Amino acid sequence: MSDLDRNIDIFLNYLVVEKGLSENTLMAYSRDLAGYAVFLQERSCTSPAQIDQLLLIDYLTRLKQNGISARSRARVLSSLRGFHRFLVREHYLEQDPTVLIESPRTLRSLPELLSMAEVDRLLAAVNGDDAIDLRDRAMLEVLYATGLRVSELVGLRLADLKLDIGCLNAFGKGAKQRLVPLGEPALDALNQYLEYSRGQLVRDLSVAVVFVNRRGRPMTRQGFWKNLKNYALKAGINKAVYPHMLRHSFATHLLENGADLRAVQTMLGHADISTTQIYTHVVQERLKQIHQQFHPRG
Repeated sequence: MSDLDRNIDIFLNYLVVEKGLSENTLMAYSRDLAGYAVFLQERSCTSPAQIDQLLLIDYLTRLKQNGISARSRARVLSSLRGFHRFLVREHYLEQDPTVLIESPRTLRSLPELLSMAEVDRLLAAVNGDDAIDLRDRAMLEVLYATGLRVSELVGLRLADLKLDIGCLNAFGKGAKQRLVPLGEPALDALNQYLEYSRGQLVRDLSVAVVFVNRRGRPMTRQGFWKNLKNYALKAGINKAVYPHMLRHSFATHLLENGADLRAVQTMLGHADISTTQIYTHVVQERLKQIHQQFHPRG
């Protein structure tokens, strides 16, 4: 094993043990660094000490020539920054070659979302009363009421529920914990699922997650996404609906109804408020559209 491969393994282990990153984030880092390592090996570079700024620029240039978008190249560069900063901090490397390299410029697109009417139709589409219907209604109500990421939703454990105070504990990126209110409709749907449905689905009492599939195993992100798409079609929503769209809708609808930006940031679990501010742009854009559509001189 080369010094480079060994250093990558040490860094990835650090991300798991010290940073507590999710499996999906870890896989993204691993993919980015694997591609980087292949490029460096092609250049006969087997140690981080051999990497300089020009070599990094060559790699980013190759990604661009291969049709990789500016957003994806910015993500790769972020992974490489984290890797080299770690090596410098742990004294495996003297200088960080990424310091003076600027991130590729990206045009930040506004997130897609559902209108309040579309959300109402989506939630109303789950209108049965068997075990699966109760589960799906609870999942949709909780997702829209809390703005959870889908990984947070399917990862919810029974111990995370604080139903006596109408809240739940969510564990976001970096295993950061936050307390999020549920609201009455979501709380009612969740209580119905727990009381009448979950016991019919769970066969192994050691399963600690809240939401399970037909076989009593933990619900997967892919399984929930498939169910969500089916309910969106049933509701007559003519757009590609995905779980994060409900998170976007949650944040936008709160701001449209006068919520404080800092409160929305806390509920979403954003470390930086600038991430939350994208939703103020969504609200502004929607106001412009309403003005153009309905004002006589719009």
